[in-house]
Amino acid sequence: MALVCRVIPCLDVAAGRVVKGVNFVNLRDMGDPVELAREYFAQGADELTFLDVTATVDERATTYDVVRRTAEEVFIPLTVGGGVRSTDDVARLLGVGADKVGVNSAAIARPQLIDEIADRFGAQVLVLSLDVTRAPGTRSGFVVTTHGGRTLTSLDALDWAREAIERGAGELLVNSIDADGTKAGFDLELVSLMREVSSVPVIASGGAGQASDFAPAIAAGADAVLAASVFHSGALTVGAVKDAMREEGIEVR
Repeated sequence: MALVCRVIPCLDVAAGRVVKGVNFVNLRDMGDPVELAREYFAQGADELTFLDVTATVDERATTYDVVRRTAEEVFIPLTVGGGVRSTDDVARLLGVGADKVGVNSAAIARPQLIDEIADRFGAQVLVLSLDVTRAPGTRSGFVVTTHGGRTLTSLDALDWAREAIERGAGELLVNSIDADGTKAGFDLELVSLMREVSSVPVIASGGAGQASDFAPAIAAGADAVLAASVFHSGALTVGAVKDAMREEGIEVR
């Protein structure tokens, strides 16, 4: 676990607007991504994650203009994912202001993509995004999905995490589809299992509903915590989350 834990607001974007749903469906408009990014930067966010949630489904590239405008407004690390299929896609995202790039569906379809990105840009640029759901009867009890959680695979989540790290992934963004948008707390079992197999930082995602939900995810092994709807709705601020974590003895920036 990292000595200093990060708090990361996530901007799920579709058609140039921030959206949020429950369990990856019933998306609703939550605002302008640049305005929200500016607000979270002012609140003290350590990083921002920008995910174009329909790029892969629509078979198009991510929205470069929104990334560029966001990067011009905030001065903290920006991770961008959605529709990344090649090292040229990564180069273009870095060119418009991204600091790190998330890959998911394309890497599952062609795992060599991870090697290619890590070889060309370094592991520090590459975040493996895992959209994970419970699957009783499988080895770990969890499998990964593709296409924004719409397509179930038979790929064991822990096995895939191990392979991706060996290929060069520098960070794991572990999102629980089952917890996503429910505000019932992070899937601590999933976080703990990922921590056991990972030699790189683990970001816990999915399920945050109140300030007290974040510290348990760090205790379970996460190096960073990510949330979306609780920030977008104004129910929580980054500062409130950090205060709650400090009260539990967790060091934050």
